[in-house]
Amino acid sequence: MSETAPVSFDRRMLEALVCPQTQATLEYDAEAQELVSKAANLAFPIRNGIPVMLVDEARTLD
Repeated sequence: MSETAPVSFDRRMLEALVCPQTQATLEYDAEAQELVSKAANLAFPIRNGIPVMLVDEARTLD
Protein backbone atom coordinates (compact mmCIF):
# COMPACT_ATOMS: atom_id res chain seq x y z
CA MET A 1 0.00 0.00 0.00
CA SER A 2 1.44 3.36 -0.97
CA GLU A 3 1.70 6.30 1.41
CA THR A 4 -0.83 8.34 -0.58
CA ALA A 5 -3.53 5.64 -0.65
CA PRO A 6 -6.53 6.56 1.50
CA VAL A 7 -7.54 4.25 4.32
CA SER A 8 -10.46 2.22 3.05
CA PHE A 9 -13.66 1.41 4.88
CA ASP A 10 -14.41 -2.28 5.39
CA ARG A 11 -17.79 -2.69 3.68
CA ARG A 12 -18.49 -5.82 5.78
CA MET A 13 -18.78 -3.47 8.75
CA LEU A 14 -21.83 -1.95 7.08
CA GLU A 15 -23.81 -5.13 7.80
CA ALA A 16 -23.37 -4.62 11.55
CA LEU A 17 -23.88 -0.85 11.73
CA VAL A 18 -27.21 0.96 11.97
CA CYS A 19 -28.16 4.58 12.42
CA PRO A 20 -27.81 5.46 16.12
CA GLN A 21 -30.88 7.69 15.91
CA THR A 22 -33.37 5.57 13.96
CA GLN A 23 -31.80 2.07 13.94
CA ALA A 24 -32.27 2.12 10.14
CA THR A 25 -29.77 0.63 7.70
CA LEU A 26 -26.99 2.81 6.31
CA GLU A 27 -25.64 3.35 2.81
CA TYR A 28 -21.95 3.79 2.09
CA ASP A 29 -20.97 6.88 0.08
CA ALA A 30 -17.41 6.08 -1.03
CA GLU A 31 -16.81 9.45 -2.69
CA ALA A 32 -17.76 11.46 0.41
CA GLN A 33 -16.43 8.82 2.84
CA GLU A 34 -19.69 8.84 4.78
CA LEU A 35 -22.36 6.44 5.97
CA VAL A 36 -25.76 7.82 5.04
CA SER A 37 -28.97 7.35 6.99
CA LYS A 38 -31.83 8.40 4.74
CA ALA A 39 -34.30 7.75 7.58
CA ALA A 40 -32.57 10.32 9.83
CA ASN A 41 -31.43 12.56 6.97
CA LEU A 42 -27.87 12.38 8.33
CA ALA A 43 -24.43 11.45 7.00
CA PHE A 44 -21.88 10.04 9.43
CA PRO A 45 -18.22 10.67 8.57
CA ILE A 46 -15.62 7.95 8.13
CA ARG A 47 -12.26 9.07 9.46
CA ASN A 48 -9.13 6.98 8.89
CA GLY A 49 -11.35 4.04 7.96
CA ILE A 50 -13.41 4.28 11.17
CA PRO A 51 -17.08 5.36 11.07
CA VAL A 52 -17.91 8.09 13.57
CA MET A 53 -21.42 7.09 14.65
CA LEU A 54 -22.19 10.14 16.79
CA VAL A 55 -25.23 12.23 15.93
CA ASP A 56 -23.31 15.35 17.04
CA GLU A 57 -20.63 14.60 14.41
CA ALA A 58 -23.10 13.82 11.60
CA ARG A 59 -23.88 16.18 8.75
CA THR A 60 -27.49 16.98 7.89
CA LEU A 61 -28.34 16.01 4.32
CA ASP A 62 -29.65 18.66 1.95
